[in-house]
Amino acid sequence: MAKPVLSDRLARWYLQFQQFEIIYVPAKAVKGQILADFLADHPLPAEWELTDELPDEEVFMVELPWSMYFDGAAHRDGAGAGVVFYTPEADILPYSFTLTRRCSNNVAEYQALILGLETAVDMKQLHLRVYGDSKLVVNQLLGVYDVKKPELIPYYKYARQLMGYLGNVTIEHIPRNFNQQADSLARVASMITLPSHRNQISICQNWVIPPMFDEGNDSEEENTYHIFVHEIEKEDWRHLIIDYLNHGKLPEDPKKRVDIRRRAPRFIYYKGTLYRRSFDGVFLRCLGEDEAMQAMEEAHSGICGAHQSGPKLHFRIKRMGYYWPTMVKDCIDFARRCQACQFHGNFIHQPPEPLHPTVASWPFDAWGLDIVGPLPKSSGGHVFILAATDYFSKWAEAIPLREVKKENVVDFIRLHIIYRYGVPRYIITDNGKPFCNVAMNKLCEKFHFKQYNSSMYYAAANGLAEAFNKTLCNLLKKS
Repeated sequence: MAKPVLSDRLARWYLQFQQFEIIYVPAKAVKGQILADFLADHPLPAEWELTDELPDEEVFMVELPWSMYFDGAAHRDGAGAGVVFYTPEADILPYSFTLTRRCSNNVAEYQALILGLETAVDMKQLHLRVYGDSKLVVNQLLGVYDVKKPELIPYYKYARQLMGYLGNVTIEHIPRNFNQQADSLARVASMITLPSHRNQISICQNWVIPPMFDEGNDSEEENTYHIFVHEIEKEDWRHLIIDYLNHGKLPEDPKKRVDIRRRAPRFIYYKGTLYRRSFDGVFLRCLGEDEAMQAMEEAHSGICGAHQSGPKLHFRIKRMGYYWPTMVKDCIDFARRCQACQFHGNFIHQPPEPLHPTVASWPFDAWGLDIVGPLPKSSGGHVFILAATDYFSKWAEAIPLREVKKENVVDFIRLHIIYRYGVPRYIITDNGKPFCNVAMNKLCEKFHFKQYNSSMYYAAANGLAEAFNKTLCNLLKKS
């Protein structure tokens, strides 16, 4: 990547990396790298027992901490506490307690914390991370807030005492939406009080499918038939290729046999996922019908860029690392069905014309600059957009501005054009004051390039810049 002359594939990668400002830095020599690579390629199996090969060394076992989430709920009908433990092995231990006395919400939060700490002491779990959504309780235990209410002082002292018994305990505040399980247990305990001989509530997973029958024909109940309808799974195009790669199975249709044998060498099946090798040597993850629809929605709706046409959307999804056989047709159909694109699309009133030769004969040889605005003020206070378009590749660079000054234009040309793509041969602008000034003339003399101005009072003379401005305004309307 650091060579002055790159090959075809490396040049394409270099152009794609430019928008992310990724710079290649060669790795420096690291002592012991060969040993580290060997240990990484040949890890010890988990079932091997520790051996005392070095008698002067001691083996320390690091115990992973448990996580405890607590919450309390209090209202006029009762109060409850909920505690949930998460083990390093991903096991969940939920506890729900009904408080026998009415209390405030802060007291209920302290009750939930103390009950959870007592449970951890009984289990002899000394390494614990505690999470709660009560900012008052957490900050009082961290020493940020002072305990001013007399009814909270005994609970505060007892909680600190239990934390001292456990030893290594950390407490942290989290938002309520991250503590939903403990909050649900606390609400259930505050509403339901079980008898003393029963302390468990059964929570089952089930879904009821009612039988289908005709209520009007009661006399024909003896001749009714129960019909069970099962959802037929749609055929996934990946299954045939995976069966051939793993088991060598081929379908019975001769045409599909030939097609799969022809396409299979470009696919690999690794860790339960099918990948396709692209022409650039990059492995693309193969998607099913539902995943492909989700990828098109996210890439087209603006999460990964503005609303684009079908072919452009297809190339963007491929660059993101995804593939399915009908992605070109699906992307074109999806872009045509987009409601925002239909509302703000351009009306073409002229027939197609023959292609015209481009003005520039080399990438980044000539640029067209223009200012878009004023626009509605954004959250950052930006009102204008300074845009530059390359006449050869139609590549565009744009930055938002609060106000248009000659210093901003000079810095934009130096940082976003010259430092990124090299010194151009000439730049085309209009006759505005931000473009025609002494600072601009000095920049041209310093880097030895020319500045051409479009015709007076005729903006269409700088047609490429105006065309990009129209496209940019349409994208802002869609978003």
